Amino acid sequence: MSINAAAISFQTKNEPSNMLNKEHPFWEIIRTVPDFPKAGIDFYDITPLLRSHIDAAIDALLAALPDGLLDEVDCLGAVEARGFVFASLLAGRLGKGMILLRKPGKLPPPVANKAYALEYGEDTLEMQNNLPPERVLLVDDILATGGTLTTAYELCQSAGHCVVGALVLLDLVDLHGEFPAPVYTVLEA
Repeated sequence: MSINAAAISFQTKNEPSNMLNKEHPFWEIIRTVPDFPKAGIDFYDITPLLRSHIDAAIDALLAALPDGLLDEVDCLGAVEARGFVFASLLAGRLGKGMILLRKPGKLPPPVANKAYALEYGEDTLEMQNNLPPERVLLVDDILATGGTLTTAYELCQSAGHCVVGALVLLDLVDLHGEFPAPVYTVLEA
């Protein structure tokens, strides 16, 4: 299937939230992989979107944010690993800096770390612990159970940052509870 990037429309701030559903043109590009990484989990593969429609994806992410929010943001909190892709592109377009939230052993000390549960296991995030306090917008690809983003939120808060919200491409709304900050999304499933 070939989709012209110029033909992709995305949700804007003026469209109702029910537009964030399976009728969005990105769903024709995103591949669903059943039983990956283990039985019973449907994995949403966004790599085809990254390969051919990255400008449209970044435009859609920016359109998902309420007017004026970016004026409150000092930097983006990039969540490993695919959050790095979106946060980097957004930071470049917006002229904002980034804070990295990484797997253990990837950042120089001093670091703060926190273990958390995933929908299919456990993991740990780390961030540098000596950065000046900033207003942070967390960026990741998918909000599933909320473990990774909640951990990123808690790490940022414990380091003195103010998290103004989280921006994700896809929110799997039935898999997580309330997030401690506003969540802005392009797609819901």
